[in-house]
Amino acid sequence: MPQVLQFSDVVVRRNTREIIDHLDWSVNDDERWVILGPNGAGKTTALQLADTMLHPTSGTVTILGEQLGRTDVFELRPRIGFASSAMARRIPVDETVLNVVLTAAFSVLGRWREDYEDIDERRALRVLAEWKLDHLADRHFGTLSDGEQKRVQIARAIMTDPELLLLDEPSASLDLGAREELLGLLSGYATAPTTPAMVMVTHHVEEIPVGFTHVLLLRDGNSVAAGPLKENLTAASLSETFGVDILLTESDGRYAARAAL
Repeated sequence: MPQVLQFSDVVVRRNTREIIDHLDWSVNDDERWVILGPNGAGKTTALQLADTMLHPTSGTVTILGEQLGRTDVFELRPRIGFASSAMARRIPVDETVLNVVLTAAFSVLGRWREDYEDIDERRALRVLAEWKLDHLADRHFGTLSDGEQKRVQIARAIMTDPELLLLDEPSASLDLGAREELLGLLSGYATAPTTPAMVMVTHHVEEIPVGFTHVLLLRDGNSVAAGPLKENLTAASLSETFGVDILLTESDGRYAARAAL
């Protein structure tokens, strides 16, 4: 399958600390990856590299056939969908949900004087319906619950039919009901044949949606394990990643982990 993302001997250094430490990693277009690791492991930094928001100190990052540092990132970014809590904080609270999604067509946050076509609005409304948000189209973004805001961010990220979708902790801070609703929608999306390659960062194995195929476990910027989920997400690899003895269970494609007694 075509490769959409490749890290080759990638290092990201801040001061004297290597946030990403000589990382080799690749993602194909039919794969759905989850990145797991403790705080400070380099998970979000890896996502920022994949989103062209950060360049490596050394090594090469190739995204959709283009190498960072040798391509116009402003032409590359529209081909990448990205959703994160940091982005949510930049969305005007008085913007309507429809406009939050619609403005992705121009890669802007907040509608101003852009001229949208009817096809853009129809596309935005269809995406909202797919993520069970169409009844909120006229609501202001700032009035939504956390779960609703998370889904709006994802709808915005896929508005432009990206070739690579990046999600930074999409279910963080959600209550049980909102989390399960979001994970169910992500599972359906992940298993659809037209879905692009996906990379999702999370802290918890319980938040891995059914349909995700691969895992990258990071500790101190290094890869502990990387590859197919069933082979690489193990009690041993999680114990090494988090520095504590872990018991891992799986049921119907969902995982749970706790410290061994």
